[in-house]
Amino acid sequence: MESTMKGIRGDNAPCVLDLDDAATVGGGVGDTYGEDCATEEQLVTPWTVSVASGYNLLRDPRYNKGLAFNERERETHYLRGLLPPAIVSQELQERKIMHNIRQYQLPLQKYMAMMDLQEGNERLFYKLLIDNVEELLPVVYTPTVGEACQKYGSIFSRPQGLYISLKEKGKILEVLKNWPERSIQVIVVTDGERILGLGDLGCQGMGIPVGKLALYTALGGVRPSACLPITLDVGTNNEALLNDEFYIGLRQKRATAQEYADFLHEFMTAVKQNYGEKVLIQFEDFANHNAFELLAKYGTTHLVFNDDIQGTASVVLSGLVAALKLVGGSLSEHSYLFLGAGEAGTGIAELIALEISRQTKAPIEECRKKIWLVDSKGLIVSSRKETLQHFKKPWAHEHEPVGNLLDAVKTIKPTVLIGTSGKGQTFTQEVVEAISSFNERPVIFALSNPTSQSECTAEQAYTWSKGRAVFASGSPFDPVEYDGKIYVPGQANNAYIFPGFGLGVVMSGAIRVHDDMLLAASEALAQQVTQENFDKGLTYPPFSNIRKISAHIAANVAAKAYELGLASRRPRPKDLVKYAESCMYSPLYRNYR
Repeated sequence: MESTMKGIRGDNAPCVLDLDDAATVGGGVGDTYGEDCATEEQLVTPWTVSVASGYNLLRDPRYNKGLAFNERERETHYLRGLLPPAIVSQELQERKIMHNIRQYQLPLQKYMAMMDLQEGNERLFYKLLIDNVEELLPVVYTPTVGEACQKYGSIFSRPQGLYISLKEKGKILEVLKNWPERSIQVIVVTDGERILGLGDLGCQGMGIPVGKLALYTALGGVRPSACLPITLDVGTNNEALLNDEFYIGLRQKRATAQEYADFLHEFMTAVKQNYGEKVLIQFEDFANHNAFELLAKYGTTHLVFNDDIQGTASVVLSGLVAALKLVGGSLSEHSYLFLGAGEAGTGIAELIALEISRQTKAPIEECRKKIWLVDSKGLIVSSRKETLQHFKKPWAHEHEPVGNLLDAVKTIKPTVLIGTSGKGQTFTQEVVEAISSFNERPVIFALSNPTSQSECTAEQAYTWSKGRAVFASGSPFDPVEYDGKIYVPGQANNAYIFPGFGLGVVMSGAIRVHDDMLLAASEALAQQVTQENFDKGLTYPPFSNIRKISAHIAANVAAKAYELGLASRRPRPKDLVKYAESCMYSPLYRNYR
């Protein structure tokens, strides 16, 4: 992947390792700020600070415990009369909230209930998410977050994170200083141009950074106060949103070219100036043409990570490594066909090639020849090279033109079929039957999100392959019964990788991201798949163990950062797994003085 980035930067560009008393009103209540007697045109002060206020404490999500405040805390912190007399445990609160959430019929209602809880009681939110991760992960993230982003303007009630629009150009550093926290360790930023497989959602893409950072905390243990979601509003080309009275963003077409580049550069410079060298900036859901350019441009000067390119690649590579224990052979002995040649597709392909190169010591160019990509115009071949975008060119191999996926499957005869197209139902019955005709155990990964955009369903994959497919998807599917046997589909969810990866970067004080750190994350995840998982046909471990998994991924990533000389925390902890576990945020309530 670094070689691809270097191709974009130019041959002489640096690489990642090159580091250089007042009137009163009725009742005698003092109208100190003139709010009651002021006319609409007069200015009033919108806030005040109380030195000690139980009322404010109950409205601070970080410290609020609701009915879990004990008698001494209620006395000490001026909470008498502000709460009913009952005192309950956090566990009872958790059972009640989960009971209430389960009463909702629509996933979006559950999402809104979880977001309300996050804004009201932070620790209870994370306790709920950690203890019920398999049930709530599809609620706070994909697939429900996609619908939430589409309807964000309609359901918007309280702002989360920072919105930096073109109106703030020249003042971005000032905007960053408006955020109350100073010790930020992870930023997830989007410009909303390519939200999941749903396209340009503009400012309403904020649901993605908010959701990702909730997972950084719940799954990876990064402190919530150290996380900052940001949306860069550069406009939108979505006409439906521009004409929507509830749209919350700028009503203008997207900025492009130099205006866009200058705005992004000011943002990246301001982040580094305000938060320092070791803040991890995760680019999220940028369009292909910007995603690669941003990663190439800032990969050598900032601590940056693109989950769509690098995170997806790492989690898929891990799934493939695990799948080999079911189908046999090594990575280099298989052939790979991708439907989709954007950020995810080319990112996964490059990481597979890198790992093959590492294992076989063969040049990366030779390893790429085992991997074929199909885009909207057909198979990517050398005769199309002059018209291809730069990130597709390494995958243009010598071959006659092939116009569609089915013909490509019949011609290339891949052992592994991977979908990253963002187009639902593109792995048709004919395609699945074709790959199954020359593979005893075809590996089929339908990775596009949300569920509606998945290239095929789990049921389709198992049925059309007569139960022989090793299947994984990007969004969750229920177990499938076929021919009297239960098949449990794997989920190649980036949430396996990025929370642990981020923790590893943070705890080692890494100042750059290197490809080898991604391979280390893949390796650590693959090692967590047990024989019991394999017996069920799974290529990923259950999410119920995600914190343990994240600790091992963090340790592996940190170890690689130390090995590469990219870690700044000294001395190196002796046991990186135990250190990772000790760094993890706990959602249990604290006792207050």
